[in-house]
Amino acid sequence: MTADKPLRADAQRNRDALVAKAREVFDAGDFFDLRFDDFARLAGVGTGTLYRHFPTREALAEAVYHGEVAALCDRARRLQATLPAAEALATFLRGMVDHIDAHEGLARTLATLMADRSGALAEGSRALEQAVTDMVAAAVRDGAVRDDVDAGAVMMALHGIGAAHDRPRWRAEADDVITLVLDGLRRPL
Repeated sequence: MTADKPLRADAQRNRDALVAKAREVFDAGDFFDLRFDDFARLAGVGTGTLYRHFPTREALAEAVYHGEVAALCDRARRLQATLPAAEALATFLRGMVDHIDAHEGLARTLATLMADRSGALAEGSRALEQAVTDMVAAAVRDGAVRDDVDAGAVMMALHGIGAAHDRPRWRAEADDVITLVLDGLRRPL
C-alpha cells in the first residue's frame, strides 16, 4: 500500500477550510439544517472542491472527528512534555470536561452521523485511549498513580461524563466525577 500523495498548498487550504467550517456548523448544532452543498459555499470553495475532498456528508464528519482526536492526542503529548505526570493527567482529564462542554453540538452530531461507521469511531477511540494510557503509565512510573487501574477505566468515566451531558447539573457533576477518578487513581501513602 502506498501513502496518499500530499495535497498542493491551495488544495490543502480548501480542505482545511471545509473541515473548519463543518466543525463550526457541528458545534452550532446546525449540521442537519444544511444541504451538503452549503458547506462549500460557507467555506468559500466550489461544490466540485467539496465533493473532490469529501464525497459524502459522512466523509466530512469523519475528517472533523479525526481532527478532533488528533488535537486531543497532541494536547496530551504537550502536557506530558511540560508537566509532571500526575499533573499532566489531571490537567488533561479536566480539559476533556471543558472540551465536552464546549463542543456538545459537535459530539452529538458526530455520534448521530457516524453510528453506522463504528470503525472510524473505534480508530479514534483507540488513539485517544492510547494517549490516556501513556499518561497513566507515566504517572504510575512516577509513583503518583496506583498501578492496578488501567486507562480503560478512565476512558469509561470520560464516556459516561459525555453521555450524561443532559443532566441539569452536568458541569458540576462532571467536575466531581473527574475529582473522584483522580482521587481513586492516587497511590495511597
